[in-house]
Amino acid sequence: MFPDISCDDIFRLETKRLWLRWLRAADAPAVAGFASLAAVAQMTAAIPHPYPAGEAERFILKARAATAGGQALILGMTLKNKARSLIGLVSAEAGAGRDVEIGYLVAPSASGKGYATEAALALIDSIFNLTEARTISANSRVINPASRRVLEKCGFNHTGTTMTALPARGGQHPCDHFRLTRFGWASRDRVRRMPGMANQSPRLEDEPPVGTKAGRRGS
Repeated sequence: MFPDISCDDIFRLETKRLWLRWLRAADAPAVAGFASLAAVAQMTAAIPHPYPAGEAERFILKARAATAGGQALILGMTLKNKARSLIGLVSAEAGAGRDVEIGYLVAPSASGKGYATEAALALIDSIFNLTEARTISANSRVINPASRRVLEKCGFNHTGTTMTALPARGGQHPCDHFRLTRFGWASRDRVRRMPGMANQSPRLEDEPPVGTKAGRRGS
């Protein structure tokens, strides 16, 4: 589903305030820091709680393998400051036919600042520019209005509310489902273009910038 350009760990997207980049082994403490919080886990389908020791490392290895294989694009959300702090995750995973499912997760310490919307918009533009996807889908728990607002701001249409399997939450729970078509994306009144991309070599990390299933897990 995803092209060679995104299957190399130098791939990186730039937004106004963020770099979206491949996850690294060094990100494990940050991932564990927010994924282990009950308030974060309960909004997802796949993050276990309590969070097991070593789970962040396992998640990063699986995310890198899926991205390298072109089945997914799972990126860390990092601030464009000297520290390059990891504040969340954004993902796109190949679904049935030519559908892609997206998700996002932002650490509570960084919530309420619009980072999820900023990252999701960049990811959506990249999906429709780089792949042949016809639709992008997403879902969120009905008890998560913040996630719903992100999807609405990104142009998604609500397609219904159904009981949905959330394995790590122990069964089926009511979730809102959303869909964005390629036509709907292209019809929006903002310019449709790729977010800035750059190599993420160590040298560039120390220089000023030059130029977004976390799917079901992070909805």
